[in-house]
Amino acid sequence: MENKLFKYSPITKEKDLDILIEEIGDARIVMLGEASHGTSEYYTWRTAISRRLVEDKGFNFIAVEGDWPECYAVNRFVKGYQNSGRKIAEVLEVYRRWPTWMWANWEVAALVEWIRDFNHLRNVNEKAGFYGLDVYSLWESLEQVLKYMEQKNGKAAEAARHAVQCFEPFNRDPQTYAQATAFVPTDCEEEVVRLLEQVSKRPIYPDDPEHEFSATQNALVAVNAEKYYRAMIRGGANSWNVRDTHMMETLDRLLDFHGPNSKAIVWEHNTHIGDASYTDMANDGMYNIGQLAREKYGREQVKLVGFGTYQGTVIAGKSWGAPMQKMEVPPARKGSWEYMLHEMSTDDKIILSKDLRSVPELQQHIAHRAIGVVYDPKFEQFGNYVPTIIPERYDAFLYFDETEGVHPLHMKTRGAKEPELYPWNY
Repeated sequence: MENKLFKYSPITKEKDLDILIEEIGDARIVMLGEASHGTSEYYTWRTAISRRLVEDKGFNFIAVEGDWPECYAVNRFVKGYQNSGRKIAEVLEVYRRWPTWMWANWEVAALVEWIRDFNHLRNVNEKAGFYGLDVYSLWESLEQVLKYMEQKNGKAAEAARHAVQCFEPFNRDPQTYAQATAFVPTDCEEEVVRLLEQVSKRPIYPDDPEHEFSATQNALVAVNAEKYYRAMIRGGANSWNVRDTHMMETLDRLLDFHGPNSKAIVWEHNTHIGDASYTDMANDGMYNIGQLAREKYGREQVKLVGFGTYQGTVIAGKSWGAPMQKMEVPPARKGSWEYMLHEMSTDDKIILSKDLRSVPELQQHIAHRAIGVVYDPKFEQFGNYVPTIIPERYDAFLYFDETEGVHPLHMKTRGAKEPELYPWNY
C-alpha cells in the first residue's frame, strides 16, 4: 500500500461491486471487457456484474463477441422457447468453430444457468436475452435465412438460394472467397444485399416476433460478413472497422427492438470495448464499438469497464486453428499498466477513472496488456501491449493480480482454416 498512487477498492466478494454499480448509475449501455479470451476470472466477474445490472437496474440483455446464429440458440434456451434444448452443456455444443473455448466453457454455462433461472417465472417481455454481435458466421447465417424463408415465404426463398449458390464454389472457406474476389472482378455482394431486401419485406408474425428479428439479423450478418472477408484480403484497418461497425449496428438494432427504455450489457475484448481513440489504434485509422457507442449515445450513457491481470494462466492456441492449451502468462512488462497495479499492491481491485485523472503518469500512452486467441508467452515482451491513455479509454477497471485459464468443454472444432486471414485476433 506504500506505493499507492491513487484510490482503489479491493475486490474479493460480490458486495465489493457496489462502488462500480454506483459509478454506472443510469447508463443505458455497459461494456465489460477482458484482456484475453481465455481467463476464468474475467468471465466470472462479468457474470457477477451482469447479474447486478439485470436484477437491480433492469438491463434487458447481454450481447457478446460471438456469432449471431450460435448465440441465438443460447437465447432461445435461456428464454425457454419450444424445442430449445434441455441441458446447458448440450446447448453450448453449438459453439463448434475455433476458438470453441470462448463460449463453450463452464463459466459461460454458469452464466446461462443463472439467466435461465432468472427468466423462469417472468413474462416473455421481461426475460433477459443473450445475443451475438460478431460477423464471422457467413455460411451459418445464410443457412438460417434459407431455412426461415422456405418456412415463411417460398417465393422469397429463391433469393436465399441464389445467395447460397453464389458462395458454394468456395467450399465454406472465406479465405478462398476473399482471395478470389481480389483477383477476379466478381463477388456475391449483390446476392446478399438482395437477400437482405427480401427478408426485410417479410410479413409480420406476431406469435414469434423475436424469430422475425433473428432472420433479418442473419441476413444483415451475411451482407456485412461478405464485405468483411473482401476487406480482409486488402489488408489495413478496414476489415477491423467493418467488423466493429457491424457490432455497433447490431447493438443499435437490439436496443431498438427491446424498446426506448432498453438497456444493454456488452461482453467483448478490451480492444473492442475500450475507446480506441485513446490508444495507438487510432494512428492506424481503427475505431471500435466502445468509441462508436460513446459518440452516438454520450459518455454518461455508455460505461466502459476494462479488465486485466499481472500473471497467471490462460487458454489459447499457438496459431490459428491450433489445439487449445493452458499457457503461462508471465509477469507483466515493467512500466506497463498491469505492472504499475501490481507494484501498488497485490490486491485484486476496482479502479474508477475519475480517480486517475490527477495522476500525471497516466495522462500519456502507457503499455496495456492484450492477449488474443493466438498467443505465445515467449514473444509477449515484443507484442501484446496496446499503448493506452487509461483514464480516458475506460470509465473503470477491474484488476486481478493472478488469474487462471477458463475451463473449456473440449468440443470438436470446425472451420479452423477460416481465421488465417485475420490481421488481429481479438
